[in-house]
Amino acid sequence: MSGWPILSTVTFLPLVGAALIFFIRDDSELARRNIRNVALLTTLFTFVLSLGIWIGFDDTQAGFQFVERADWLGVGGISYYMGVDGISMLFVILTTFLMPICILASWESVTSRVKDYMIAFLVLETLMIGVFCALDLVLFYLFFEGALIPMFLIIGVWGGARRVYASFKFFLYTLLGSVLMLLAIMAMYWTAGTTDIPTLLTHEFAADLQTWLWLAFFASFAVKMPMWPVHTWLPDAHVEAPTAGSVILAGILLKMGGYGFLRFSLPMFPIASDMFAPMVFALSVIAIIYTSLVALAQTDIKKLIAYSSVAHMGFVTMGIFAINTQGVQGGLFQMISHGFISGALFLGVGVIYDRMHTREIAAYGGLVHRMPVYATFFMLFTMANVALPGTSGFVGEFLTIMGIYAVNTWVAILAATGVILSAAYALFLYRRVIFGELEKDNLKSITDMNRRELVTMVPLALLVIFFGVYPSPILDVTAVSVDNLLTNAQAAIEAYNAAGATGSVAGLN
Repeated sequence: MSGWPILSTVTFLPLVGAALIFFIRDDSELARRNIRNVALLTTLFTFVLSLGIWIGFDDTQAGFQFVERADWLGVGGISYYMGVDGISMLFVILTTFLMPICILASWESVTSRVKDYMIAFLVLETLMIGVFCALDLVLFYLFFEGALIPMFLIIGVWGGARRVYASFKFFLYTLLGSVLMLLAIMAMYWTAGTTDIPTLLTHEFAADLQTWLWLAFFASFAVKMPMWPVHTWLPDAHVEAPTAGSVILAGILLKMGGYGFLRFSLPMFPIASDMFAPMVFALSVIAIIYTSLVALAQTDIKKLIAYSSVAHMGFVTMGIFAINTQGVQGGLFQMISHGFISGALFLGVGVIYDRMHTREIAAYGGLVHRMPVYATFFMLFTMANVALPGTSGFVGEFLTIMGIYAVNTWVAILAATGVILSAAYALFLYRRVIFGELEKDNLKSITDMNRRELVTMVPLALLVIFFGVYPSPILDVTAVSVDNLLTNAQAAIEAYNAAGATGSVAGLN
């Protein structure tokens, strides 16, 4: 398998499906069914093929694997350069895994411009996989920015009543941060003479330059995560996005920010990462506590889950900048786990929205009497969101809090209060929607989950429980790459401090 370009195949295969759909000219019901089938089969085949990356991956090596390289622009050494390591590989699998679920979730709910919708999703899949595989800065930037466009269209065309406002807000927020990142990429090229990411990982940038580069990258990744206070686009985007759009937004697009921190900020600018760590801790704690309190005040189910996503991403940023094994491993695990849990929660909202066409918490109550299977699944994912032991949510949050506790006790204590608050809003939501008497007449005829909805939920439920009980498959894959990243980062910080500079070494004192 070494000679076969598996990464390029997995990355660009969805475009083949998009091209096939493009040539379907008819708009009959039969044509729509064919479009849905092509999109589903393409995403399923891409997922099965991507499992070959996991099977063939050697988790004892820290370097990049399945490397593909070809001359591209012919100027400045910018090349088509792909590869994955333990940090990026799992995100590729997560992307390919969630896409067929998104197609199934849109099977009946999307009835207008089905062809355009499926093409947008397949193009989005290619761009998201490209982000995690790119080993050239320019290539990474093109994929990273390109992913904005299909998501902008998905929210703006197939979203709710305020879809245009939400899509432009999403676009402008993320674009603003990315302009600064582009300037930083140019500065790195002028300094290091290359856009090659593996080479840049070994390049030592001057301490004062690191500060500016770190801030420029931070502006982009913080918006993408999103971190407080640049998080306000996310609730609006989630509320207006169609169900599948919300799943991808929460499951993958948010993770690009965390991935960026692990791929660029920490290994390339370790001195700046150590210097700005207290600021990141402060923003993370505010995000965890503040957005959890805001979630308690929500009347829209989607908005509540969106604010909970911001709080959970606060754990990720906190763990990453602890700059120790538990923190970074926990941050990585939390991102993968949150992809399953938040994706499933948004699917759950989509199930009842398709039936009642409202997301207001007050419009529901007593669903357990008519939808016992749905109530069971929703309870599992709510508990996972709260980080109940035995679910994957617990492992990620526990590891990040352990990681941060080794660095700053107060930050760990304040972050732990976020776990209590998350239990408050999650249980509040569950009680209002699922429990109680079935009093509203329009709910008395509501039907339980059908086979298609079960097919989207069951895999996510199994994975949340499996990785909650047995997290090793994820932690083993990431371990060597994380250790290598931390060894290099800590060595750079120690060398800088030994040279007489002031500043503490996060995680080493």
